[in-house]
Amino acid sequence: MIHTINILSVTTAVFYLVTFLLYLTNFYKEKKSFEVIKRTFLFFSLVIHIVYLVERSVYFNHLPITTPFEFFSLLAFAIAFIYFLIEMMTDIKGTGVFILFFSLIFQTKSALFSVDKFQVSSVLNNYPLASHVISAILGLTGMSIAFAYSLMYFLLYKNIKNNKFSTIFNRLPNLEILEKLSFYSMTIGVVLLTVAIIIGFTWLPSAFDNFSYFDPKILSTMITWLVYSVLIVLKLSGAISGRRFSFYSMVSFGVSITLIIISGMIKSSFHDFLK
Repeated sequence: MIHTINILSVTTAVFYLVTFLLYLTNFYKEKKSFEVIKRTFLFFSLVIHIVYLVERSVYFNHLPITTPFEFFSLLAFAIAFIYFLIEMMTDIKGTGVFILFFSLIFQTKSALFSVDKFQVSSVLNNYPLASHVISAILGLTGMSIAFAYSLMYFLLYKNIKNNKFSTIFNRLPNLEILEKLSFYSMTIGVVLLTVAIIIGFTWLPSAFDNFSYFDPKILSTMITWLVYSVLIVLKLSGAISGRRFSFYSMVSFGVSITLIIISGMIKSSFHDFLK
């Protein structure tokens, strides 16, 4: 069984590699025949990845989050899945090469260096925890992709301002579409993080004797959720748009990353069961 799981892990990485190469080729040489092929490969990459994650979770009887390389695989899936949703919603495919590159890197690292860990905290066998963790990771991934699109926005804006019309300029979507992609990614991220928060507040108090609403990770998550929610409301109301929206998107991401790092440095957290 372990041999099958390892084969699935490597197969997933290979599918991401082929998918990335298809997106890369299509980025430089637009061919209609590639449009359906690359999306099909991305879909099957996700299907194989889901099978791998489920098989690994069932066999080892815990979520694939106990080691950094297990977590890398889950992160690779989250990035590819969120991007797939965005591509299906918008039918804009020109940015896939930049996003899916990270799925390829994370899954390759996981396939090469993952360690089989049998003895873990019993909490990791809990299905509500699985829903909570996965939705939180997907939510934060959505916000990360929003940052990537905002960064693309500023790079393209700078090229236009300096009259530099490179291949990237010709292949990337226009500024308006990049802003739209950033907003969609951010919205998906906030919705999924909301699901994680609801599950967490419903399940965590009964699962941990030392649960506290003032836990550093809970506070950092709530602040992140609030910052992004305010930004979405301001965008929808028309109070900010364009370059200002992209700028505040990157600032919000910086705030969330800083909060995650700070909360991770504080040891008195019930989330430390992962260590």
